[in-house]
Amino acid sequence: MSDYPRFVGPPLGPKAKDAISQGYVMLSPSAFRLYPLVVDSAEECMIRDVDGHEYIDFTSFSCVMNIGHTRIPALEAVKKQSGRLLHCAPTVYHEPALALASQLINLVPGAFNKKVFYAASESEAIDAAIKLVTWHTRRHRLLSFTGASHGTTLGALSLSGNDLPMLRHVHLLLGGVVHVPYPDCYRCPFKQEFPACNYWCVDFIEDNVLNAYLPHHDVAGVFFEPIQWLAGCIIPPPDYFRRLKKLADKYDLLLVDDEAYTGMGRTGRWFGIEHWQVSPDVICVGGALASGLPLGAVVSKAEVMDWEPTSHGSLVSGSPLACALATTVITTLRQENLVENSARRGRTLLRKIMEFKEKYSIIGDVRGKGLLVGIELVKDKDTKEPNGSAVKEIVIEGWKRGVLLSRSMGSTLLLSPPLSITDDLVDRGLELLEGSIAEVNQKNKVSPASTP
Repeated sequence: MSDYPRFVGPPLGPKAKDAISQGYVMLSPSAFRLYPLVVDSAEECMIRDVDGHEYIDFTSFSCVMNIGHTRIPALEAVKKQSGRLLHCAPTVYHEPALALASQLINLVPGAFNKKVFYAASESEAIDAAIKLVTWHTRRHRLLSFTGASHGTTLGALSLSGNDLPMLRHVHLLLGGVVHVPYPDCYRCPFKQEFPACNYWCVDFIEDNVLNAYLPHHDVAGVFFEPIQWLAGCIIPPPDYFRRLKKLADKYDLLLVDDEAYTGMGRTGRWFGIEHWQVSPDVICVGGALASGLPLGAVVSKAEVMDWEPTSHGSLVSGSPLACALATTVITTLRQENLVENSARRGRTLLRKIMEFKEKYSIIGDVRGKGLLVGIELVKDKDTKEPNGSAVKEIVIEGWKRGVLLSRSMGSTLLLSPPLSITDDLVDRGLELLEGSIAEVNQKNKVSPASTP
């Protein structure tokens, strides 16, 4: 694969320059664009821009294209369904919605009866879950976490605690949401050390929130991400969610799991929460569920989804086209063993990046599960001072060399290739990534790593 990527001129070609100029005039500036890339087409794990340059995709376009780009099974499913039924009102049944619901009910963890609600996006799924848990419990308060990224609609945004620009000047957020610190063992908000802390982050919720100023009888549920991806691929310690589940059961709180980034095999399990062997009361999925077509889903215990007809809905939720594609995505993940592939190639990716950590003093921490990996950059390994500017430089350098990377809002490089990526492309992408890191590491002249 040494012939990848393929460039036919400077990274920013004439067609891309023209398109970007038009976009600057016509498109909203609110979108978060990492590099001046104008995409023309994509196939498997490769992206092609309008000037013919090809890039190795280490992003899956925000963890959405888990099975890869423009896969033949996906294209055939869209073609077949589009010739039969594109849209169907949510006031009637259709077969693709029923087929997908059956698949989701079997996949989502939990040995209990389940029901499915369809939305048009992962943000809408979170909004639906908010309404569902408050309806079922008749309670009006919610717990969420600092660093959370639950979506962009007002309900989902109210639960979020990560992106300052997205929250700035927004005065119509939901009341009754309380944020508690997320377990980040590299940068513990309580200045503790694991495991000596004995999971103080869970005890804090009970001792200093539920028994201090937030009446637990008013709390409907706890919303969380198994791994906080956009906050920097923050992974809780091994027993965290089992302890959180025990606390939630004690106070009769519903656990609502947001799998927007961690679902559909991304972490080497079908859903990220499975790494902690916990079954939430509600799971929200989207994005990768239908390979980017507008679809989100809320899967909950059947007893929780007890709202009455007309209490919630969406005009285009659960479209036949999106549901048919989602069923094909699940089939493809199964038939090609892509969940297992994510776990296997993720271990390779993590091991090799751990070697980078020993070589480059700019790398403070490496963490990940499956093909969901974060590389946190620092100015000094002892002080752990974040190096957000270096992250931006590496992302741009990677684009110039031919590998597409992503980053957190802070100081972490984010790697999330399609689950179908080959060993050759992993190796070539890592070669390009290491070159980018080495370039920026030298330029930044960070403090050397501590001597053991």
